[in-house]
Amino acid sequence: MKLGFVGLGNMGLPMARSLLSAGYEVAVWNRSAARGEPLVKQGARAVASPAEAARGAEVVFSMLADDSAAEGVAFGPQGIISGLAKGAVHVSSSTISVALSQRFTDAHASAGQGYVAAPVFGRPEAAATKQLWVVAAGAKADVERCRPLLEALGRGLTVLGEQASMANVVKLSGNFLIASMLEALAEAFAFTRKSGIEPKQFMELFRAVFANSPIFERYAQAIAEEKYSPAGFAMRLGLKDVGLVLEAARAAEVPMPLASLVRDQYLSGVAQGHGDLDWSALGALVAERAGLPKGR
Repeated sequence: MKLGFVGLGNMGLPMARSLLSAGYEVAVWNRSAARGEPLVKQGARAVASPAEAARGAEVVFSMLADDSAAEGVAFGPQGIISGLAKGAVHVSSSTISVALSQRFTDAHASAGQGYVAAPVFGRPEAAATKQLWVVAAGAKADVERCRPLLEALGRGLTVLGEQASMANVVKLSGNFLIASMLEALAEAFAFTRKSGIEPKQFMELFRAVFANSPIFERYAQAIAEEKYSPAGFAMRLGLKDVGLVLEAARAAEVPMPLASLVRDQYLSGVAQGHGDLDWSALGALVAERAGLPKGR
């Protein structure tokens, strides 16, 4: 099966590599062409545009940072939709708005193409070791056609239904849960630390109590050790995702006051110049407001 892959960032690069290692032919495109060189050495074919990545492919993946980037590679004369054949499928693994996902559904349907939303849960290291969890939605025939590809990316796949944007709702909800957890962790570590308890000591107790929650433990460790760089998932992307949650919640008439609070925390961090730190750097913001020194 011939595939295309558009977007070779921290997540896209290892995902494309997983598809290559599974034996698929993959044409790759990235705005910075040098990002694709390691994949070319492994047998991928570098192309000059998203349209060319889609041309001749049965399935083309896209993995971009935000709505603007995802929209930019999909539409226009050099976009995925213009290059993709009728009957072929676009799989968007980007964390995008529900509204844009619906636009993709409509645009691909008008072009006689399939569209599957398949965002993933997991950091870059999970993508590199095929430990992602994929959440997919779209027309049943399209999802089933893509199932072997999606299963090649991670340790599990959840199929939600035939409305593609359902997968985006679930992805945004999951990211909101993680963002809220980070705020709670940041406050707990600042509170215990200012009360004279060493972060290392609190972390040991935390491990004992929450031993079965690797996500919880990973982020708690980052806050305890104040290790926020390099970012697995940047704070500015956390701000973007919580903003998308609130946008979708407003459209659905669902009040989410905690999401508003977390959004403002991330907005504060980005405004202070911390947008490229890991989103767990909420720990640093809360500690600073508590009057705690850095680098303990």
